[in-house]
Amino acid sequence: MTLRQAQGRPSQAAAILCVSGGGLPLRGDDVDTDRIMPARFLRAVTFEGLERHLFEDDRAADPAHPFNDARFAGAAILVVNRNFGCGSSREHAPQGLARLGIRAIVGESFSEIFQGNAAVLGIPCFAAEHAAVEGLQSLIEQAPETAIDLRVDTGDVTAGALRLKASVPPALRHAFTSGQWNPTAMLLERFDEVRAVAGRLPYLTGF
Repeated sequence: MTLRQAQGRPSQAAAILCVSGGGLPLRGDDVDTDRIMPARFLRAVTFEGLERHLFEDDRAADPAHPFNDARFAGAAILVVNRNFGCGSSREHAPQGLARLGIRAIVGESFSEIFQGNAAVLGIPCFAAEHAAVEGLQSLIEQAPETAIDLRVDTGDVTAGALRLKASVPPALRHAFTSGQWNPTAMLLERFDEVRAVAGRLPYLTGF
């Protein structure tokens, strides 16, 4: 698995131009965040270890679940279907995926909130047509060793001999390619200005 990034100053988020690695196919529409990360695991004080609970109930009910399949261990790219990440806005779902090593998601469509939560973790969500996603999922199932290459700037997806087009919303594409996808890093980059503004706020300076 590789994540090629443009170099920036140490305090900045690096631009994400291309994500490469193995794939993990997860079939099914309307996969909600409660399935991705069951609610009982939201009581954690930190996000540490959440990757162990991804799809915990689904995996227990189905030993053949893709997240149980050793063939897909170490995958960097999750391939899903329609309306992935719907339901509640819990950021624990993309946090768990990120901590597992997922660096990009290709699917037919995504919940807007899930897509935004994934973006601030540096995970671009690529939307593609149903037939293209179906073809990519089938390829991974048949040949799990296939390397997948995703271009954030152009939307080009390459997997073995398979070529397809996908898209990242323009605002998010710009954020990734310019290194402005991490709001915390952006605040730290201009923290002197943040401190100056805070110093002018009466509710922070005792009126």
